[in-house]
Amino acid sequence: MEFAALKEAIEKLEVVDGHAHNLVSLDSSFPFVGAFSEASGDALSFVPHSISFKRNLREIAELYGTEASLEAVEEYRRRSGLDSIASMCFKEAGFSALLIDDGLKLDKKNHIDWHRSFVPFVGRVLRIESLAEEILDEGNLDGSDWNLDSFTETFVKRLKSFVPEIVALKTIAAYRGGLDINTHVSREVAEEGLKEVLQAGKPVRISNKGLIDYILVHVLEIAQHYDLPLQIHTGDLDLRFANPLYLRTLLEDERFSKCCIVLLHASYPFSREASYLSSVYPQVYLDFGLAVPKLSVHGMISSVKQLLELAPIKKVMFSTDGYAFPETYYLGAKKAREVIFSVLHDACSSGDLSVAEAIDAAKDILSQNAIGFYKLDLSANSSNQPYSISLKSQLTETDAQEDNNSFVRILWVDSSGQHRCRVVQEKRFNKSVKKNGVGLTFASMGMPSFTDGPAEESKLTGVGEIRLVPDLSTKQAVPWTEKEEMVLADMHLRPGEAWEYCPRETMRRLVKLLKDEFDLVMNAGFENEFYLLKMATREGKEEWVPFDSGPYCSTSSYDAASPLFHDIVPALDSLNIIVEQFHAESGKGQLEIALGHTVATDAADNLVYTREVIRSVARKYGMLATFVPKYDMCDIGSGSHVHLSLWKNGENVFMASDKSSSHGMSSIGAEFMAGVLFHLPSILAIIAPLPNSYDRIQPNTWSGAFQCWGMENREAPIRTACPPGEPEGSVTNFEIKSFDGCANPHLGLAAIIAAGIDGLRRHLPLPEPIDTNPSEVAATLKRLPQSLSESLEALQKDNVLHDLLGQKLLVAIEGVRKAEIDYYSKNPDAYKQLIHRY
Repeated sequence: MEFAALKEAIEKLEVVDGHAHNLVSLDSSFPFVGAFSEASGDALSFVPHSISFKRNLREIAELYGTEASLEAVEEYRRRSGLDSIASMCFKEAGFSALLIDDGLKLDKKNHIDWHRSFVPFVGRVLRIESLAEEILDEGNLDGSDWNLDSFTETFVKRLKSFVPEIVALKTIAAYRGGLDINTHVSREVAEEGLKEVLQAGKPVRISNKGLIDYILVHVLEIAQHYDLPLQIHTGDLDLRFANPLYLRTLLEDERFSKCCIVLLHASYPFSREASYLSSVYPQVYLDFGLAVPKLSVHGMISSVKQLLELAPIKKVMFSTDGYAFPETYYLGAKKAREVIFSVLHDACSSGDLSVAEAIDAAKDILSQNAIGFYKLDLSANSSNQPYSISLKSQLTETDAQEDNNSFVRILWVDSSGQHRCRVVQEKRFNKSVKKNGVGLTFASMGMPSFTDGPAEESKLTGVGEIRLVPDLSTKQAVPWTEKEEMVLADMHLRPGEAWEYCPRETMRRLVKLLKDEFDLVMNAGFENEFYLLKMATREGKEEWVPFDSGPYCSTSSYDAASPLFHDIVPALDSLNIIVEQFHAESGKGQLEIALGHTVATDAADNLVYTREVIRSVARKYGMLATFVPKYDMCDIGSGSHVHLSLWKNGENVFMASDKSSSHGMSSIGAEFMAGVLFHLPSILAIIAPLPNSYDRIQPNTWSGAFQCWGMENREAPIRTACPPGEPEGSVTNFEIKSFDGCANPHLGLAAIIAAGIDGLRRHLPLPEPIDTNPSEVAATLKRLPQSLSESLEALQKDNVLHDLLGQKLLVAIEGVRKAEIDYYSKNPDAYKQLIHRY
């Protein structure tokens, strides 16, 4: 009875799992026997003969009520399904929070968001080696070869963008080069390491110790600056370099003395050495995951006791190191409770602790230490918020100097493509808005271009409110003014629960589907055509007129616009948006800026910021920039042509691998593009969203009026292209010319991905290309919709887009388009006012 209170406290305590990994689908190729051991390959055949296997299998069978055999447990798993067994295992484990390193490569693993259905709080731990390898696999955005400077710049930028959404960083440097980290690794050594890694080919695996040490030094700098903990794998690797005492050089480097580090896996079999380090270095903490439950009962108890021989109780933390299978989480939590009870029971019996002190120690080890170490705020658990982290250091230099005159613009783009924003003081943003967002009426996604009220058939009204939650990875200083920042927002019903009308979430969902189903990533690059207008007085009346009247690529027109470009291009550069080229276009006062290609989600975000920059810089010069598709009925229209390509493991797979492939593109590329061409009539209702859009899409205007494609055919709506330097006959991307500057870029790209997915699923054949002006063979071609009414009709009949984009979202879009059609048919000259909205 003396220890009943201790046992009850441990059993009832909700635990924080500080280190784990994603679960996998039941049909994953990863064998279930892997839940019981770190072994792989032929060594797996010996796993059933280990002590821990026999014990853990019995306990799983007892949980499931089955015979204690591997076959019986696996049959139960198949019958029950993953959701059922995960729910049972997580409930029995009693987690209040789960921190997942999603960098472990597992076949058919579930996204980190999936786990939130089972645990109140799920945080992400970012594995730095996986991030570095992903960057190198993707390739340099400007197409050039990687060098140490370009890789470092990209890695640091990408890593910083993740800071708002992660709870910790993690390195597996010990697996690749041991724990003898050289914090003074030379640039030359790192450069040679990068060359060696790149020469090994793709997929990239960073195993060069010099490069690993170089990356880790940069990570330590970022971790210390943002007060992010760093998890370091120790133990369970090449034992010659596994002893954590090798870390003393790093720990004694004054540059990183404030960076908090946790040593994973109890540093087994060097638990005593880890305990010593934790006792003498204030920044060192310990985690006993994996040792529990993979060792024998004696081994588990012995390992934890060794950690507590010298280490302060406040520095020892629990984790399951669960992975792939929910049973690993269950066993980790169950055995941890038993082991902690046994260890603390013995500590009380030997006089080291009182029972009351032991209860406090159990709470610290199983929960409170991790909450403090990872700075978790679990107060909002009931709403299952994905992240609720309080960072001691702020995300930008200006945050440290916040005052009442510093503002943050929270931007969104509605279903009619209009840019809108709410503005808050920076102090309020940092205190509450960056976590909880600001309120916004449902009606905001139902507003057409001509009024600030919802279209009746959008089914969205002034009843109901969402939260505009800032995506902190997009937070940037506004480059054309001082003391202001801007950030793109996601639409949530409540923080952590996406609203089904959210354009950015819709696009993310389609991007994920393309990746999950076909292991493909779509890149996009936009060309931005716009008219630059100045105010002039005509017959006593002020009106906006073209600032210049030069022809296509006119040197004099560029010269006139040059002062603006000297502001626009550096502004875009400050936002990390690559500008490839810019020039005067065919219309009077018309200009174009072409952006570099990048992953589709970033390309859409970049387009929003690019429009903001262009319009704002023009206003500073007393001018007006407009992206209206047909600003002047007597002049050429403006588009937002988009170039698209498909990538896998950092390689462009839209392009054919050899000359025998049809039309220079791969079968994957051809099927994807065939899907886009097939659905193009209905896609137009999203990427050409106004009646005015169809005044631009006319024959002989390089805008693509017929449903066809061509190789380097600028009169076709879809054109395959190949930049200089690529092999003759190959194509690297295709261009859609129908996209215009009034389209919501996230919805537009989402619709294109959905169409491409349909092409891949059905293996749609690509018709022969048109190698002449389509107008000359118009009788053999289908005309694309000549009005918004026609494209809307096509969209309403398109079950694929309705299914993939979401029925409610499509109803809202269609309602807005109907309102546009009705209004502009009754007010044909009203399009002239669009220059003030687009």
